[in-house]
Amino acid sequence: MRKLFSLVVTIMLSAALPSNATDPMVFISAFTGGEKGAIHAFRLNTGSGKLTPVHRTTDVENPFFMAISRDGRFLYSIHAKQFGGKEDEDVAAYRIDGRSGKLKLLNRQTARGTASCYLEVDPTGSTVLVANYSTGSVGSFPVEKNGALGKMVSFMQHSGSGADPRRQKGPNAHSIIVSPDNRFAFAADLGIDKIMSYRLDPGTAKLKSNQPPFVKTPAGAGPRHLTFHPNGKHLYAINELSNSVTMYDYDSAKGTLTLQQTLSTLPKDYEGRSYCADLKITPDGRHLFGTNRGHDSIARYRIGEDGRLKLLGIEPSLGKGPQNLAITPDGGWLLCANMPGDNVAVFRIDGKTGTLKSVGEPVAMPRPSCIKLLPE
Repeated sequence: MRKLFSLVVTIMLSAALPSNATDPMVFISAFTGGEKGAIHAFRLNTGSGKLTPVHRTTDVENPFFMAISRDGRFLYSIHAKQFGGKEDEDVAAYRIDGRSGKLKLLNRQTARGTASCYLEVDPTGSTVLVANYSTGSVGSFPVEKNGALGKMVSFMQHSGSGADPRRQKGPNAHSIIVSPDNRFAFAADLGIDKIMSYRLDPGTAKLKSNQPPFVKTPAGAGPRHLTFHPNGKHLYAINELSNSVTMYDYDSAKGTLTLQQTLSTLPKDYEGRSYCADLKITPDGRHLFGTNRGHDSIARYRIGEDGRLKLLGIEPSLGKGPQNLAITPDGGWLLCANMPGDNVAVFRIDGKTGTLKSVGEPVAMPRPSCIKLLPE
């Protein structure tokens, strides 16, 4: 019966035709195992905001996070038989089959850690970086000419603890991103209230500690995800434990960060439990959005010319536990993966005000955890 159900679903998805062949391809991971664990491919109609399923790749277990090379040829995903278990996770490399949404597995390499939760491809496509949450480490892989991953060439183990005795007993690396100039990599470690700074050599895919090796975040903040402003002058961190966003000025010559501002993501009168997850900036650099899991909302900010933030409003995410966001290259649409809510919500972005307007009913799918758009 299960095989029959799987066959019917596959046929239905394969038969679903996109409304416009030029509409962007969207990959969304289903963070679960077995038959439900998959990477779903959709077409996003940029006129209506409708997501149309086109394919479903099922040979992946618990694909919590993904990354796509800038040339749009390769996708990398977490693969874990038991996420955060005793066995190390893998990072899987796939070739993207044209515009069909089909993925062909190239190979897998060990992440050398558990609860692997973030992947990044450098701008040249020569390096893939991974962050391991439970074991508090980051690593780097060289990318072969065919897109497959070589064995890990750098492994950096974090150490220390944070101000929260319950959540910050040890290191928990939650993300790693590459600077716009491709010279540095920054890793947010929730467990030790630090953003680690590394020098990146794209030619060898190797990391080495920068000097100074980190910047401290506000005590108990729990930095989770990071993003650079499009102008390359500022970095923003969303803090899971303190429900806030922090802005840093970025010195591109030294690869250093200087803390400038921290703002809450929640209403002043909110007294419930909530934890931030993700943040994204519109391509024009005017607006930033961050998610609140618990309050189940999206905080929206205007970004000033100096990089500082002003909270404009907080909108419902239309689902439980907003985990991940994506913004289309034209800045017109925001997609929100409500992981425990089992849906993906689509919003139209007002370019002038940053206001979000929901479009249709959220798309149902099991535990959506990561959204990536295929570069045009």
